[in-house]
Amino acid sequence: MTSPPLLRFTTVTGYFLQDDPSTDPDTFDYAKSNFGLIEQHYDGHPGADSQWQRLNAHIQRLNANDTKKLKVLFLGRHGEGVHNVAERKYGTKKWDDYWSLQDGDEDGNWVNARLTEQGRCQAQVAHAAWKQQIEAGIPSPESYYVSPLNRCLETAQITFQGLVIPGTYPFKPIIKELLRETMGQHTCDRRSTASEIAEEYPEYRFEAEFSEEDKLWDPEVRESNEHRNDRLRGLLNDIFAHDESTYISLTAHSGAITSILEVLGHRRFALATGAVIPVLVLVEKVTPSQSQSQSS
Repeated sequence: MTSPPLLRFTTVTGYFLQDDPSTDPDTFDYAKSNFGLIEQHYDGHPGADSQWQRLNAHIQRLNANDTKKLKVLFLGRHGEGVHNVAERKYGTKKWDDYWSLQDGDEDGNWVNARLTEQGRCQAQVAHAAWKQQIEAGIPSPESYYVSPLNRCLETAQITFQGLVIPGTYPFKPIIKELLRETMGQHTCDRRSTASEIAEEYPEYRFEAEFSEEDKLWDPEVRESNEHRNDRLRGLLNDIFAHDESTYISLTAHSGAITSILEVLGHRRFALATGAVIPVLVLVEKVTPSQSQSQSS
């Protein structure tokens, strides 16, 4: 059996406003700024095409190299969930210390937290933003991945289903176990069984060996940030080793996206619920010693 290639992946800056330290995450509006794409020309392609078309031509030209490939990740955070409302209600300390360990309160249940109406509206904003960018020539995602937690499953469905791009009608993303939020203790981060997910989202596809029961959530132990980084590094290595797509969509959580950005060497950029951030990534095949230096 052939082992997957050893890979190194790093953010390539200068293409999106979110890369720029002067861009304030608290005030930045991805939907009103072409997802942050910087208006510019690239060497070898000065034509009058749209900015997205220029970027795509630039990437395709550079991707002629066999050992280095550029990929664009579209990282989308789920819309507001009922657990987000509960945390605001009780405050972060009381939420972390007590309420996050409960199944809910008098206002509702937040196990495997679902979207609020506001959260669904935020996903509709993402849908409209994608529709607008499609008209502006954005390259369509060739692959779609989604966390198994309900708030992401529904956000992805609202965001992409029915768009006039390949892979969205019907919408059939791949559910990836490792794409989920920080694991353990918090009941909002415990997933449903595979059978329950399949019943609610029959078009969705499970990755190979996706277990019926949630084997990763531990009621006693909360995952550390370092372990979460290792988990998301493994997810990216798996995707990049087996998926040749250049444009990849991932619908996930604030913690997961924080780890992905850190693993990629991107500056910290906190996303509001429902927001999207694109990242240009250089993926390189490396030797075992080079791979060891990346993970240290």
